[in-house]
Amino acid sequence: MAGLFRRRKSNKDRQSTFDREATKADLTHLQEFARSRRGVEFYIEPETFATDTTVVAIATDGEWTRRRVGAPDNAVNLARTMNLPLYRAEVTGYPQRMRDWSARHPDRKLK
Repeated sequence: MAGLFRRRKSNKDRQSTFDREATKADLTHLQEFARSRRGVEFYIEPETFATDTTVVAIATDGEWTRRRVGAPDNAVNLARTMNLPLYRAEVTGYPQRMRDWSARHPDRKLK
């Protein structure tokens, strides 16, 4: 019974074990994608046990890319700097145009 009242470790106490951390190349890729396509919107995805915080950039035609950004503040700053809208994917979901584009490009899978 002694273990019954032990304090559970919080997420802050646990060591993150991401498959890899975000890099400058990830942020550069998002910038280049946004600059080379029309109507790009950013959708931030929360950190998981396996993956750092990510951003999905979706163009007007539905073409998309996903990259790690490290911390949510990095996504906010990138969107603000580029004057692009930023949505929380877990709140808004993804636009239908993204699914339509992926259906036309079966080599790109939605995750």
